[in-house]
Amino acid sequence: MHELSVCQGLLAEVERVARANGGWRVSEIRLAIGPLSGVEAPLLERAFTIARAGTCAADARLTISAMPVTVRCRSCGGGGEAAANRLLCPECGDWRVDLASGNELQLTEVTLECDEPVCG
Repeated sequence: MHELSVCQGLLAEVERVARANGGWRVSEIRLAIGPLSGVEAPLLERAFTIARAGTCAADARLTISAMPVTVRCRSCGGGGEAAANRLLCPECGDWRVDLASGNELQLTEVTLECDEPVCG
C-alpha cells in the first residue's frame, strides 16, 4: 500500500508548514486528488490514521475533495472535462488531447492552532 508512504511524505510537509507558521497542532488537512493520481482516497484515509500518530497532526481531520479530469485538444483547441478512462476532447471527440488536470495530489489547506503571540 503506497498510500502509507504518501501519507508520511504529506505529514512531513504539514509539519514543515506548521513549524514555519508557529503552529503547535494541526486540526485539519485538506487535499485535492485527481482520479489519475494513482492514489485511492479510501486507502489514503486509512493510512492517514496510522501515519499521523506521534505527529503534530495526531488528532487532525483529513478532508479529501475529488478533482476532475480535464483535457485540451490538439486538433480543435477546445477542451473541458473528460472521463478518466476515456480521454477524448469533449468538443470534437478527438483522441489527440493533453491532460490539463486530474493527475494531481494537492495539499490545499492546513488548519493550525498557534501560540497566542504568533496568531493573536
